[in-house]
Amino acid sequence: MSPPRQRWGRSSDGLIWIFQHEFEGRLSDHIEASRQRSSTVNAGVEPARSAQPPASQKQSGVGFFAGRFAGRTAVITGGASGLGLLTAERIVQEGGKVSLWDINAAALNVAAQKVGGAHTHKVHVGRHPDVADAAQKSLEALGKIDVLVNCAGITGATVPVQDFPVDNWLQVMDVNLNGIFYCCREIVPAMLGQGYGRIVNIASVAGKEGNPKASAYSASKAGVIGFTKSLGKELATSGVLVNCITPATFESPILDQLPQSQIDYMRSRIPMGRLGHAEECAALVCWLASEECSFSTAATFDISGGRTTY
Repeated sequence: MSPPRQRWGRSSDGLIWIFQHEFEGRLSDHIEASRQRSSTVNAGVEPARSAQPPASQKQSGVGFFAGRFAGRTAVITGGASGLGLLTAERIVQEGGKVSLWDINAAALNVAAQKVGGAHTHKVHVGRHPDVADAAQKSLEALGKIDVLVNCAGITGATVPVQDFPVDNWLQVMDVNLNGIFYCCREIVPAMLGQGYGRIVNIASVAGKEGNPKASAYSASKAGVIGFTKSLGKELATSGVLVNCITPATFESPILDQLPQSQIDYMRSRIPMGRLGHAEECAALVCWLASEECSFSTAATFDISGGRTTY
């Protein structure tokens, strides 16, 4: 039996359990299982056929690109779990070094053991002094910062606007939007000094469409998209590229903050009939964070199972 759901900011074995059990095995196995779950929830959905893994998985079971991040360093916020941790693992396995930032010290300790050689720093990204200190410490530990992946985020309350707690609204904005501004403000100068950088911000389809009873989250993610466009254009000729991704709902610890009814609503909006998997997002993030991404900046990359195609 699975452990009880946990809330953001609490140290728990639940978060570790979610990561270990959600992301063990082949991605194609998770996709097939997700399709089968969806077919039991959504009446009338055609039963899923067997998913065929891509060629890279057939060859190695993983799909990593050896040496893609050789000599590169990355700071990853929200790096102790979910998409942040998976991205860190890929970067390290592909030759890079990482500094993991997270508010959860216990989860950071577990992540550091999982990602060999990772530098870690406990950070509240919604507090500028915390971010400034972490940026300096990470620069000293890594020697340089080539990549910044802004994964840290919270959902906030799931209530109508008239009932939304003001303090919770401000908390969501501090973490989801101000936090990205603080991180970019402190790390961009190092990237400009070396003439190279890749910044990937995690937005959401909610920032494009807006989700009912999720006004703070939707507004903050719309702000991330706008901020990405602005900063990307500012830095377009500098060698520092800035892009964001807009995932639909995917399996991750952040779902612990939402009622099941909200998760079911978001699944129903996805034409592919399932939630995404963090491995799929990590693959896109790692491309955007690499030298392979060379002529895209200030852009928004959709990964929503067909929900938002603009």
